[in-house]
Amino acid sequence: MKVDPSVIYARERDQNDELSDYRNRFVIEDPNLIYLDGSSLGRLPVSSLHLVNDLVRNQWGDRLIRSWNENWMDLSRRIGSKISRLIGADPDEVVIADSTSVNLFKLFVGALKYNAPRRKIITDNVNFPSDLYILKAAAEITGTDFEIISLPPTDEFSVTLDTFEEVIDEDTALVSLSHIMYKSSYMYDIASITELAHRYGALMLWDFSHSVGAVPLNCQADGVDLAVGSTYKYLNGGPGSPAFLYIRENLQSQLVNPLSGWFSHKEQFLFDLDYVPATNINRFLTGTPSIISLALIEPGVDLILEAGMDKIRRKAESQSEYMIELWEEILEPLGYTLNSPREVRHRGSHVSFGHPDGYRIEQAVRDEKAVISDFRMPDNLRFGITPLYTTYEELYTAVRALEEITQSKSYEKYSTKITGVT
Repeated sequence: MKVDPSVIYARERDQNDELSDYRNRFVIEDPNLIYLDGSSLGRLPVSSLHLVNDLVRNQWGDRLIRSWNENWMDLSRRIGSKISRLIGADPDEVVIADSTSVNLFKLFVGALKYNAPRRKIITDNVNFPSDLYILKAAAEITGTDFEIISLPPTDEFSVTLDTFEEVIDEDTALVSLSHIMYKSSYMYDIASITELAHRYGALMLWDFSHSVGAVPLNCQADGVDLAVGSTYKYLNGGPGSPAFLYIRENLQSQLVNPLSGWFSHKEQFLFDLDYVPATNINRFLTGTPSIISLALIEPGVDLILEAGMDKIRRKAESQSEYMIELWEEILEPLGYTLNSPREVRHRGSHVSFGHPDGYRIEQAVRDEKAVISDFRMPDNLRFGITPLYTTYEELYTAVRALEEITQSKSYEKYSTKITGVT
């Protein structure tokens, strides 16, 4: 059945949206701007505005250093415990620390040392490039001759389980993958791949940067060992907000943190010159956290917990399906390809369309139609669907904007040279 390609239908869907009131909980200065880039940077929660004023004027300005004991010392653990509810973990298994890349480095080194002398590392080449850079650096710094096997996709978007079964063996130290692909939105089956890694004694590390706050997760049920994730995408924590890391509880005292610092010391305020690592999740902290950006993660997490991941995922599935149906009706005849999985069970919360002039089209719809998406090489126009504030009418309008820009060829006046943030 073809979708009704009219704005009236989109508005009817919005009127029946059980999450529609949450849009008012975000700062939307320009109601005519269509923001479909929450898969890169989430919108600003209204409550974050109130919190930042309190953080700066009261907690810093008035209470000064007293705020460490009153509010700040437990922030990494407290917010981490809230994120644990989004990923199916215990409160003591998640902590906020550093960036996603730094957390990956710490966990990579810890995992490789733990599983020495095993020397194989399995990943794929559709992973986020930074994950691969960090993985290579971690392997080199351990001083062991590791073999990194970066598998190419064996079907349209991903590496199949059969292919993983061919390369994972008793010499495998670590398997590391992004749960949801940053380009295509393909979503791996966590449980089956994790079970396969464990069958051969390998550790399994997942990057949840495009998953947390977008799809329900259950680390405990799926047997996940290690994970990292961004807080500034679907969690709406703010630009460059600190990341989180997850370590299964019975591994926490066994892994080595290569970036040991005073926040990971068992008795940090003894200021002992001999380092004694904490035996809990604090073991993977390092230095003094950036309090303002750390604290501003909490309002976005609270909104997601309040709305409920099941409702968020249900709407995301519906909206991504709607956008793909619009592609089929309106954009496919204009030469656009679907660069995301057609089956919703394999798809995260963003949708990618391909076009040979994708980068120029992305610039044109941003400048001429006030539709903000992003672009990923070589041809991906990526649209982030964030159910707490994305409307069906916005998706409809975005597709019509692509149609108009393509038919008029107004994109041809834009440069093909990629500069700055896309």
